[in-house]
Amino acid sequence: MQFSISRVAMAVALVATSTTTVLAADISGAGATFPYPLYAKWAENYKKETGNGLNYQSIGSGGGIKQIIAKTVTFGATDAPMTPEDQAKNGLVMWPMVMGGIVAVVNLDGIKSGDLVIDGPTLGDIFSGKITKWDDAALKKLNPKATLPSDAITVVHRADGSGTTFNFTNYLDKVSAEWHGKAGVSQSPEWPVGVGSKGNEGVAGTVGQTKGSIGYVEYAYAKQQKLTYANMINKDRKTVTPTLPAFQAAASNANWEKAVGYYEVLTNEPGAESWPMTNATFILMYKEPADKVASAEAIKFFDWAFTNGGKTAEELDYIPMPANVVALVRKTWAADIKK
Repeated sequence: MQFSISRVAMAVALVATSTTTVLAADISGAGATFPYPLYAKWAENYKKETGNGLNYQSIGSGGGIKQIIAKTVTFGATDAPMTPEDQAKNGLVMWPMVMGGIVAVVNLDGIKSGDLVIDGPTLGDIFSGKITKWDDAALKKLNPKATLPSDAITVVHRADGSGTTFNFTNYLDKVSAEWHGKAGVSQSPEWPVGVGSKGNEGVAGTVGQTKGSIGYVEYAYAKQQKLTYANMINKDRKTVTPTLPAFQAAASNANWEKAVGYYEVLTNEPGAESWPMTNATFILMYKEPADKVASAEAIKFFDWAFTNGGKTAEELDYIPMPANVVALVRKTWAADIKK
């Protein structure tokens, strides 16, 4: 990544607040922190090309869903896909905008990115509170060459309603009997252990400052903050590193053409190269928007991003939506969103 997240936040703030009143052409949205680095860079480039700004509040998927339902923004952004039933109940249409990967990040002296290997059951045991020490037998078995301290593990999780958490807990629920029995799948689970931080940026910051900690963040945050990530053992029992090809391998299993309302979860996908914690992030808009001008402006931005934003997405280690999926989404816009 060629820019810092703090600089990006400033750039978006400038787009949104360069005047005391947001311009009529500016686009208002709120939600997921997972795609925030990318949406911010897209907003910066779109502003340069069109003069139109994006006022995007990176407040978490739960907040984004609340704001779009309350009609305080033109679009909501969420990493936890809304069910087709809830889309219909709220008069919303949803589509996938981009895909990426979640990584486990740690703060351990002498351990570099890729030195540590964790599998799903062990990760579930850590976040369930069953494993409390770094030199636990399960971790030592997975990492026979690593020097693991006897220090206590500090678990760091999201404090806000989070689509990243939805996908993380969805993965744990599939692979960990311990997690399945305690917490299940949720944007805001009852965490058995740990300390909470707001947003991907909050979790990244807390892990970076806390020795002996482990957390989960979107890969761009780990990369930017130079956090130590763990490799994972995937569904095919292969050890994989978080890379764009590994995210792409998992994402290739998606069947967007048959996904009703584009509802698709991409955790624990098969394939020797697949990263086990891959997910899409989604946009929510009204089928019958109260402000059709604002709705049309938002669609212009997303259309521009699909056409012009793929290279930027890959530079930030996100996966652009395939051309056939983009074509489907454009048909959805034409059919389902009133102009």
